[in-house]
Amino acid sequence: MSPTRLPRDLHPVAWWVWAIGLAAAASLTTNPLVLLLLVAVASVVVMARRSDQPWAASFRIYVWLGVVIVGVRLAFRVVFGAGDVGTVLVPLPAVPLPHWVAGITLLGPITREALLAGLYDGLRLATIVICIGAANALANPKRLLRSVPPALYEIGTALVVAVTVLPQFADSVRRVRAAQSLRAGDTGRIGRLRRFLVPVLEDALERSLALAAGMDARGYGRAGNLGRTARRTTGALMLTGLVGICVGTYAVLDQTAPRWLALPMLALGAATATAGLLSAGRRVERTRYRPDHWRLPELVVVASGVAVAALAWWVGGHQIALAYPDLATVPRVGGASLLGAAIGLLGGLASPPVAAPYRPAPELRGHVEAAA
Repeated sequence: MSPTRLPRDLHPVAWWVWAIGLAAAASLTTNPLVLLLLVAVASVVVMARRSDQPWAASFRIYVWLGVVIVGVRLAFRVVFGAGDVGTVLVPLPAVPLPHWVAGITLLGPITREALLAGLYDGLRLATIVICIGAANALANPKRLLRSVPPALYEIGTALVVAVTVLPQFADSVRRVRAAQSLRAGDTGRIGRLRRFLVPVLEDALERSLALAAGMDARGYGRAGNLGRTARRTTGALMLTGLVGICVGTYAVLDQTAPRWLALPMLALGAATATAGLLSAGRRVERTRYRPDHWRLPELVVVASGVAVAALAWWVGGHQIALAYPDLATVPRVGGASLLGAAIGLLGGLASPPVAAPYRPAPELRGHVEAAA
């Protein structure tokens, strides 16, 4: 087997770039067929490449959340007035409202076009949520936080502690419940709650304090010495970059603004902010244990996500009827959309298989369990 295809975890940033590319493609269209294709691509890749870790099981939650989003969007269309333009399906009466809420109506005739518009909008938002859920299910959150730039070192440290709180609490619940099942005690509901809640909170607090003490002993949260001139330079670069990004983003969205304030200012602001991040990262004097490296599969996954977003942007600018289908016609899928879905699927499957957890052989399993 090729070294690039050996079972291992892909770089978490690569998964996030791939998922953000799918989400960006979903935001550039209301075609339900294209959106369902993107959902299918994300689902297939998650089923093929997710691990046995706890966060990998969160994808179904995002799928159900997407279903709820579509249902709520349709319900809002019905409750707050679907409109009377189009083919009326259910002639509901409209509820008059006071003048201070002009523009909002309750109920009213439900038309096919209004329901389709709500379905398309809800499906687009649901697809974006499902794509982000795919990134959460595929990427290791701890390794992702370990990959943050050195300038965001303190933020990454705090996020590591926050991410480990819930798993520690769940493990405390499991251990306390197993211990209490071996003991007799108060059988009342209040008594059982007190006997269960106090040990869980105490155990979670002790493990959190132990984690904080261990991180402090290893130098977490301590920054290197940086002179006043270097601090002022870093602050000026960050502030200038932020202003440039804000001005460039506004000019890109506002077509009446001068064009030299659009992409050139956005690029200049991003470059200045990057220089500020690099300058701020010099005060962090830490090494990384087993850093994640970028190899060919990571580059392929990232390129596929960028390609999907680029194709969706091209379709939105050159094939508007396919990207935003008319509500009175049956939506169609173009060749560029099919190509983008295929690139996203093949790019995700180009990642190496996930390393399977160690399981002892059947003839050794009994000895291992007995020793445990």
